[in-house]
This record gives sequence, C-alpha cells and structure tokens, in this order.
Amino acid sequence: MCRNIKTLFNFDPPASEDEIHASALQFVRKLSGFNKPSQANEAAFELAVKEVSETARRLLTSLHTHAPARDRAIEAEKAKERSRLRFG
Repeated sequence: MCRNIKTLFNFDPPASEDEIHASALQFVRKLSGFNKPSQANEAAFELAVKEVSETARRLLTSLHTHAPARDRAIEAEKAKERSRLRFG
C-alpha cells in the first residue's frame, strides 16, 4: 500500500475533511497510476476521489473502539523517530 496514506481513525482531534480528501487522492493516484490525469480522464479521476472520500468518511464515522484516542503530536514524533532510525 502507498506509504503516504496515513491512518485516520482514532485520533484526537478526528480526521479533517482535508485529510480524508488527501488520503482518497493518494489512493486513487496509486490505483490509476496517474499523478495528474489527462483531460480525457479527469472527470473519472475526480469522481473516483469524491466517491472514495465519501466512503472513507462513512467508514471513519462508523468505526468504534475502546482504546483511547491517539495524540497526533505524539504519533508524529514516533514517525520521525522511526524515520531517523531507518534512514539515519
């Protein structure tokens, strides 16, 4: 799976519309192989991004957990540390 797609569930504050859209855009880019589609494919590409965004939003609002919400700043710091260890 694309490394740029981040987990959006169980964060405080919850995922924003922009984050959901960015994730959907990355997903559609990965599936289609297009970073920016041609004019002939632009409508289908944008429709796919819209539909994936809506589906992702429904998924995120329907999921439930008993685990405490994760803090974005702490998770970002963990990711930086993992990157530092991996790439030096």
